[in-house]
Amino acid sequence: MAKVRAFRTLENSYRRMGFNHVAGVDEVGRGCLAGPVVAAAVVLNPARYVPRVCDSKTVTSLERETLYDRITRTAIAWAVAAAEPEEIDEVNIHQASLRAMGRAVLALCPMPDCVLVDAFRIPHLLMAQRAVLHGDARCTAIAAASIVAKVTRDRIMRVLHSQDPRYGFDRHKGYATRDHLQAVAEHGYSGVHRQSFRPLALLNRGDAAPPAPPGEVSDDIEGLARSEAGG
Repeated sequence: MAKVRAFRTLENSYRRMGFNHVAGVDEVGRGCLAGPVVAAAVVLNPARYVPRVCDSKTVTSLERETLYDRITRTAIAWAVAAAEPEEIDEVNIHQASLRAMGRAVLALCPMPDCVLVDAFRIPHLLMAQRAVLHGDARCTAIAAASIVAKVTRDRIMRVLHSQDPRYGFDRHKGYATRDHLQAVAEHGYSGVHRQSFRPLALLNRGDAAPPAPPGEVSDDIEGLARSEAGG
């Protein structure tokens, strides 16, 4: 995927309208078989520009880590939140993603007065918001949120791998790769798998193995991300 730098045009237009704290919001992990969906909300500091911010999917893991450090160090506010597999199974991935994004926004301090969200509107927010199609590629604040969410979730998946290395979460981060499907066919779903996600490729193989013992993910998503980074 080509790397295209996002621009501050949209958030600057809202600042000119009188909105002081414009948050970008995005999530990662919607299509995974295992692990949480993680959302981030970021209010960038207009006086402290972070160069080369772009959609997290278009940069390497090393570049994401560098950008994550710069974003979190210079932002006016940032926060992350998650919806765990149990919640995803209960309400479906779309609703769980919206909940995680809403939690991330409400965890910001100071609170934003305007929210720009990648693709969707978040229900029940009591501030101005706008859904931006392909926002992670177009809007710097949303792109920054995508990077913070992606780095946080990747760190969580590496922790889950250290707790149960049978599935290779450190490599595929919970997505339905061939080796992940092979591991599930051999060991069954673990406690950090989304029980409602049953890809056709897995069903065709016959998922006869019993579920593995449940795993746990720390409730302190931000703390987990920081601790794995050594910060």
